[in-house]
Amino acid sequence: MKRYGLIVIGVLLAVLALTGAQAVAEDKTGFVDIREVMLSSGAGKKAAEDFKKAFEKNKAAIQEKETELKKLKDELEKQKPLLKEEALKDKELAYQKKFRDYQLLVKDSNEELQVKDQDLAKKLIPDILKLVQTIGEKEKYTTIIDVSAIPLAYYAKENDLTKRVIEEFNRTYKPKK
Repeated sequence: MKRYGLIVIGVLLAVLALTGAQAVAEDKTGFVDIREVMLSSGAGKKAAEDFKKAFEKNKAAIQEKETELKKLKDELEKQKPLLKEEALKDKELAYQKKFRDYQLLVKDSNEELQVKDQDLAKKLIPDILKLVQTIGEKEKYTTIIDVSAIPLAYYAKENDLTKRVIEEFNRTYKPKK
């Protein structure tokens, strides 16, 4: 009797293993590079141009301050032997104040660019993810992995959806005002 019970349990386990293997075989995994979609899409390229303009504007202001600081420092070095101690201290304080202003300008510029970058991500990523989800549901993917967020040593390139997502995103994306 025990022998038949073991045989029945064995058969049941074999059937469960086969159906489980069949379920695993039906899994379909896709891959997308969200960062690439952001950089290569029309909306991403336009945002990159805006970002570059802001960067260049900030860079020009910073370079102007650097030139002014260098000029002031050179003047200070030339006049150092000729100035009295009190006048030298006043000039050094003025230089230090301008240097602090310069540091604040650099810090503010970097923060401004960082905010612009984050705003871009906040605007584009939700729409890109909706599009990826739509493709996943239509084509019955069980998982779609963002390879820019999770570095993978290898993945099947035939399941890379990045180019399709870029094309579809360019076709359907409407910027929010």
